Amino acid sequence: MSGQSTLLVTGASGQLGRRATEILLEAKAGKIIAGTRDPAKVTDLAAKGAEVRKVDFDDPALAKAFRGVDRLLLISTDALDTPGKRLVQHKAAIAAAKKAGVKHIVYTSMPKPEPGSPITFAPDHYGTEQALEQSGLGWTVLRNGWYQENLLHSLPQVLASGKWFSAAGNGKVAHVAREDAAYAAAAALAAEPKGNARYDITGPALLTTREIATLASEATGKPIEVVDVTDEQLVQGMIAAGMPAFLAPVYASFDTNTRAGNIAIAPGAVRELTGRAPRPLQQFFAANKAALLQNH
Repeated sequence: MSGQSTLLVTGASGQLGRRATEILLEAKAGKIIAGTRDPAKVTDLAAKGAEVRKVDFDDPALAKAFRGVDRLLLISTDALDTPGKRLVQHKAAIAAAKKAGVKHIVYTSMPKPEPGSPITFAPDHYGTEQALEQSGLGWTVLRNGWYQENLLHSLPQVLASGKWFSAAGNGKVAHVAREDAAYAAAAALAAEPKGNARYDITGPALLTTREIATLASEATGKPIEVVDVTDEQLVQGMIAAGMPAFLAPVYASFDTNTRAGNIAIAPGAVRELTGRAPRPLQQFFAANKAALLQNH
C-alpha cells in the first residue's frame, strides 16, 4: 500500500464507506479523507485520524471538496426516490473530480448493469460506468454483489412463517459480506493503479434459494418451505405484506435477475484484491442467529 497518496472516501457516514475508511486508517494507507454530506456523523473517524470534508454531490462547488486528492472512492448514493437523480449525482462527482485533478476513481457498481438488466436501478450504475470510461480519468469498477446483510431484511419474516415465496427459480447467487466488500474497496483505493479494471465482488459460493433456505434452517433450527411464485405474484404479496407499492417491483426484480442467471458470478475477486477469503454464508447465519429469529 502506498504511504504517500491522498485518498478520499465519499459516503463515509454510510455502512460501507465508514468501514472502508476505518480499514484504510488501520492500514496507514496514506492521508485519508472522510467525505460526507454531514460531517457531524463522522466525528469517530476524525478521532481515528481522518480529515473530514463536507462532500455533497448536489453542490455546484463540489470540486473544492476534491482538491489535493489523488484517488477517490465513489460510493454510489442512496438517491433512489427520484429516477435518474443518482446518475446525475455520480456524473457531477466525476466531473468535479476531473476538475480538481483527481487521477483515479474507484466506483461501487453492481453485477451486469448493462442494458437489458431487470434491476430497476441498473441504468444508474451502467451510466456511471460509461461516464467513467469517457472521463479520461483512471478508474476501477467494483461490481458489488448482493450483501449477506440484506438477507436480514427478509429472512426473519420467512423463518417466522416457515414459507419463502420466491421468483428466483433455480438461479444462483453468491451473497458477499459487507465487510469483505469494504476490504475490497479499501484495497482497490490504496493500491497504485495499474490501468483500468473491473472486479465482481461476490461471496465464496453460488447458491440457489433452496440451498440458502437449507443453510438458514440449519443455523436456526427452523424449517423453511420455498414456494415458487411468478414475478407478479411476488410483487402483490410484498404489497399485501405492507411494502410500499413503488418499492415492491424493485425487490421483486432481484429475483427476476437471479432467475435469469445474471448474478451467478464465480467468486475470486475478493481474495485477489485483499488476500482474504470471503466469509461463507453459513458463518454469517451462525453469527446472526438472534437477529434471524427476532420475530419468534
